[in-house]
Amino acid sequence: MARDYDIAESSGVCSQCRRQLAAGEEYVAVLVDRGELFGRDDFCTACWEAAQAQPKEAFCVWRGRVPAPTEPKSRTVDNQVLIEFFNKLDGFSEPAKVNFRFVLALMLMRKRLLVHEGSSSDEAGRDVWKMVFRHDRTPVEVIHPELDEAMIAEVTAQLGAILEGPT
Repeated sequence: MARDYDIAESSGVCSQCRRQLAAGEEYVAVLVDRGELFGRDDFCTACWEAAQAQPKEAFCVWRGRVPAPTEPKSRTVDNQVLIEFFNKLDGFSEPAKVNFRFVLALMLMRKRLLVHEGSSSDEAGRDVWKMVFRHDRTPVEVIHPELDEAMIAEVTAQLGAILEGPT
């Protein structure tokens, strides 16, 4: 399956000062919606703090730490980052963003943060899942894009490329 989005993986270099991020160093990752692609910019904490403001094009922001060469990459992502990304994708109609939001919903369901409560059809005849966040019962709707297992795996891999830290 062709990728729905070209995704810039972490380069391990500060996007501002162009310095290589060192093992053990904390960084700030910024997901940017560039229309045809999601881009990821990493910043050393000094450059991030010097900027004093989150870029207006920032779609999602999180902090991380560069692993040592001998330590395995962390495969866990903070739940709040996933929820923020999920919420910011609400209302988009582009197929890739609908797919990302659906896969994020599946991930949040697996983590028992989001609960499926039913389904209905929208005016376009699409299946829409009615869901609520477990912690505060906030209702959300998620379009079910009828992805097969291979497509779900591809979107999951794309999300991993976005959220995974520098090496």
